[in-house]
Amino acid sequence: MITSVDVQRLFLQAILSRRMLSQKLAAKIWEKCIEAVKEANQTLDIEYRSDRNSWDTFVAKINDELNPLDLEFAHLYDEVSGKEMYAVVNRKGDEIAQMATEYSPIEIAYFKAVLEQIMLAPNESYCVSSLAALREVNSLKSNMTKSQAEATLSSFVAKGWLLKSKRGRYSLSTRTILELQTYLRNTYENDILECTICMELVTRGVACYTPQCKTRLHTHCFNNYKRRNQKCPSCNESWSDANLTKLRPVGEAAFREGQDLTRRRVRRKSSEGEEEDDEDAEGENAEEAEDAEPDPSQQSQPPQTQQSKGKGKRKAVREESMEVDEKEEDSPPPRTQRRRSSRR
Repeated sequence: MITSVDVQRLFLQAILSRRMLSQKLAAKIWEKCIEAVKEANQTLDIEYRSDRNSWDTFVAKINDELNPLDLEFAHLYDEVSGKEMYAVVNRKGDEIAQMATEYSPIEIAYFKAVLEQIMLAPNESYCVSSLAALREVNSLKSNMTKSQAEATLSSFVAKGWLLKSKRGRYSLSTRTILELQTYLRNTYENDILECTICMELVTRGVACYTPQCKTRLHTHCFNNYKRRNQKCPSCNESWSDANLTKLRPVGEAAFREGQDLTRRRVRRKSSEGEEEDDEDAEGENAEEAEDAEPDPSQQSQPPQTQQSKGKGKRKAVREESMEVDEKEEDSPPPRTQRRRSSRR
C-alpha cells in the first residue's frame, strides 16, 4: 500500500540516478515525488512547502534513512557561483575508495596521484597542466600508457571528478570537494585553505594582499562580504575599490607558466613523519653510543697524523671532537690528546 514513506523512496531513487544536483532541482524532484504518491493514494494528506525549514526537515529524514548505510545527502556551495549543490556521499573509511565501483585500482591510484599534484600546486593555484597530469603515470607501479592516462583523465572530467579549463589545466570539481572532503582534510591537513567566511575548503577565490595575512575567500563569499564591508576580515586592511586590484587570486588564475615543469612535488606530511622517526632512531643510537665505554683504538691516533696537519686542520678536528657529549667525564678532552701527541 502506498504511504507517505514512499515519497522518500521515490526521492532517493531519483537522486541516485544523478551525480550532483542543485538545491532548486532537488526541491523540484521532492515536489514531483509528493504529487506522484498523492496520485497513487488520494487519501494521503501530504503537503509540499517551498520554505527552507520544510526542506531542511525533509533532508534530515532522508539522512536518517541513509545513515545505516554510512551515506549522507550532503550539500556544498559552488566556489565561484555560490549555487547550493547536493549529492549522496560516502561517510565511512577512505573516501577515495568510493570510486572503486567505477574505476579499477590502477585508475584510482592515478586519480590520487593527480589529486596530490593539484593539492600541492605552488602559488595556491590548485591546478596542474595536462603535461604534468600525464607525467604522473611515471609515479605509478603499473604499465599504464600515456594514451590510457589520457582516456582516464577524460573519464574523470566526464563523470565530474575533475574540471578541465580552456587552457587545458585540471582542477578539483565541486563533486570531488564535496564527496572527498574528509579525505582531503585528513590527507592534506597542512596544505588546504579554508574560507574565512564559511570555513569550507577553498581552491578558487581571492586572498588578501597584505603579507602574512591568512584571509582566503571563495569568489561568491567575497562578493557577498564586499557589499557590506570595505576591510579585510582578518587584518582590517582597506579593501576599497582602489585596492581591489591588489587582491591575489587563488586557483588557476594564480598559475605561473612553467611552475609544474620542476621536480614532482611530494606530500610533506608523510615524509616529515618518516624523517622524525629516522631522527628519533638516530638519537637513540647516539645515546647508546655515548653510554658505551670508549674504544681505546678510537681514542689513540698516530702521532705522525696529528703532527702533519696544519693549524686549520687541527681546528677542524677540534670542532668535530667537541661534538662528543660533555657528560663523558671519563674521556679526556681532545685538546689534551693533541698536546700529548705533540710532546711525543
